Amino acid sequence: MLTVSELTGLLRTSIEQQFSDIWLEGEISNLRAPGSGHVYCTLKDKTSQVRAVLFRSSAIRLRFALREGMQVIVRGRLTVYEPRGEYQIVLDTVEPKGIGALQIAFEHLKERLTEEGLFDQDRKKSIPAFPRTVGVVTSLTGAAIRDILVVLRRRWPTLHIVIASVQVQGESAGQQIADALHALNELSFVDVIIVGRGGGSLEDLWSFNEEIVVRAIAASHVPVVSAVGHEVDVTLADFAADLRAPTPSAAAEAVVPVLAEIVERLRELTTRIGQMMFRHCAFERQRLDAGIRGVTDVRFRLQEAAQRTDDTVDRLRELLQRMLASGRERVHEAQRDLSDVNPILTIKEGLAIVPQFSKRLEGQMGVILAQHRHRIHATLGQLNTLSPLAVLERGYSILQTVPDGQILHRAGDVEVGQELEAQLASGRLSCTVTRVFDDSSV
Repeated sequence: MLTVSELTGLLRTSIEQQFSDIWLEGEISNLRAPGSGHVYCTLKDKTSQVRAVLFRSSAIRLRFALREGMQVIVRGRLTVYEPRGEYQIVLDTVEPKGIGALQIAFEHLKERLTEEGLFDQDRKKSIPAFPRTVGVVTSLTGAAIRDILVVLRRRWPTLHIVIASVQVQGESAGQQIADALHALNELSFVDVIIVGRGGGSLEDLWSFNEEIVVRAIAASHVPVVSAVGHEVDVTLADFAADLRAPTPSAAAEAVVPVLAEIVERLRELTTRIGQMMFRHCAFERQRLDAGIRGVTDVRFRLQEAAQRTDDTVDRLRELLQRMLASGRERVHEAQRDLSDVNPILTIKEGLAIVPQFSKRLEGQMGVILAQHRHRIHATLGQLNTLSPLAVLERGYSILQTVPDGQILHRAGDVEVGQELEAQLASGRLSCTVTRVFDDSSV
């Protein structure tokens, strides 16, 4: 007789020996990725399903993200998960059906970085028109560096070039490219950076699709020109760069102009400026000659104007003196008029009358106050006569029922044993009725 554990162990050994390396095709469902890094899912077709697990060591090698409903082709080994007695497949590799894993990884990463805004047009920086130093991030052994250097030296022989040698494919290539971009950004004299390589397959160019490279390009404060592969090759580095060139040679042409053309253009401009200055000087010379001829006439006109100015000044001086004399006379007349209506005299007369009015006011106020005091005392006497407290002071009391506080007017309104409260002139008494004398018994 076998135990459940023994049976499960035998089945596991048998299944693992017979299905140690199998390929399956199916649809992913029930996808789950906990914090451990392992990936759990179910592979199913129209009629059946099997549990699958992709452990962390294999999951980190995936270049694309697994999704619900994705059709995949997997390779792994069949085993039994003994705690539940269920068979499952432990996956080693996962490939999407109908499209390459790298292409899926490309699309997924492009979609995510686009949502973050890394490819937005407003992030792009302009390429300087006349850079003094160009940084180049590529491999020293490839054809790209030779093409770039040939074009740069031919177009701008005096240009300074800083080369950051990196691997452009392989597992460590992405990290090296990103480190080189960071290093060139730390050099204050680098004006523009070219990053790229020659053509190749999608796998060969994959380093320029890695997230670390794309983020390094987007974070660069120095303008970056992407020159990866041929014109038909497209990488995520092209989207993140400030300018995308179809080839490394085209990138070099986009970065610097042709020095000889600039020099020739400067010569043409110098000649045109000289001709314009000659024509301008000739025109100004003609204007000067015409001005010299008119100097004599101008001198005569200035002398006449000066004489007219002197006459005008004399007339203005006389007019001003007459106006001042007239003003002084009007001021004297005003002073005489003001002395007749001097307010100081009026104020002195008023001050003499004020004490008389003050005494009369005080007397009248005293009479009014005495009248008001008499009225107040009379009113207080009437209030005191009508006050119930005055009645209490003469020995009377007010009886009230307990607890409603109704005032009693007749003896027949209470019963024997009922509690009452008597309000005196000073304090209260609690009473109990022992007998009731109504009007008929008196």
